[in-house]
Amino acid sequence: MAESNGDWLRVRGIGRERFAGYVAEYLASIGFKVDRSESAEPPVSSLAATLVKMSPSVPPAAEHLTFRIFPTSGGAVVLWDGPTEVPAAERPRMDRLVREMESHLERSVFTESHATAKIVRPPVPHLPWMPAPAPAADPDPVSASL
Repeated sequence: MAESNGDWLRVRGIGRERFAGYVAEYLASIGFKVDRSESAEPPVSSLAATLVKMSPSVPPAAEHLTFRIFPTSGGAVVLWDGPTEVPAAERPRMDRLVREMESHLERSVFTESHATAKIVRPPVPHLPWMPAPAPAADPDPVSASL
């Protein structure tokens, strides 16, 4: 489920509601107006952010961002819902924005939790505009030659 929907980040040691607060605070600090909603069934925190204060670090494709945050055992997972497409010319700026968000969230979680919680980045992050990871190569050379 998560991988096909943009499994972007995981956090261990804090719950989804608290982590949703960190994401919302960061987005607000860089010029977004954030609408947050919570649902009990299924348990999910939804964030919809609209850029209201122009920033050169935010590419036009990122003026509207949406995320869903689900609980996991011992933490939460963030699914990146939107934008799903980024023009090729804007991808370097979008990649930089994503890296800045990850770094800020990592520092915030680490600092506020007194190093008991941490961000876990997947080895191959799945963001909607990125190509799907290639399937693993067959480790058995004999079956490959058949």
